[in-house]
Amino acid sequence: MKTVRTTTILAVTALAATGVAASAQATPTRTATPSADSACSVTWGSLPKTKSTMVAGPMSNVRAGRHACFDRLVVDLRGKPAGYRVEYVSQLTQPGSGAAVSIRGGAKLQITVNAPAYNPDGSPAYQPANPKEVVNVSGYQTFRQVRWLGSYEGYSDLGLGVRARLPFRVFTLTDATTSRLVIDVAHAW
Repeated sequence: MKTVRTTTILAVTALAATGVAASAQATPTRTATPSADSACSVTWGSLPKTKSTMVAGPMSNVRAGRHACFDRLVVDLRGKPAGYRVEYVSQLTQPGSGAAVSIRGGAKLQITVNAPAYNPDGSPAYQPANPKEVVNVSGYQTFRQVRWLGSYEGYSDLGLGVRARLPFRVFTLTDATTSRLVIDVAHAW
């Protein structure tokens, strides 16, 4: 940046010496751009995130997306936003049985949504075509696998395999008839 300022000052001085009017603020020929590290700095942490609200409206979909600084998992719900518990665990377990479940990735997030994956009559409201690969996350920078663990007694569980234990945030969004549980996992600390 010092070179740009020096060049600008010399150019303005040269123009003034030749009698050509110069602007009081010369435009630099090069601008500094923020580094990717500063643009993607996060302060989310990696400790459990919880909210205790229970809802009757069931899950309706799970999807994922890539962003510049994080990968995002979205759980769609019918009705009001559900509570949740999202935390890093040493072993994923299926709800009800407690059976251990494997998943790809250097770290495992267990996502418990305080909403069922079935309708009030017991029929499925959400049933992934492939429970081991709920969403295709190949090519994602942080996500390695999204796995359906099951729905039991009004709670639904997903496993999220990530590259390493990275910071994450959890929040909900809502509109007139639906809501979303959003989990963002940063690409780096």
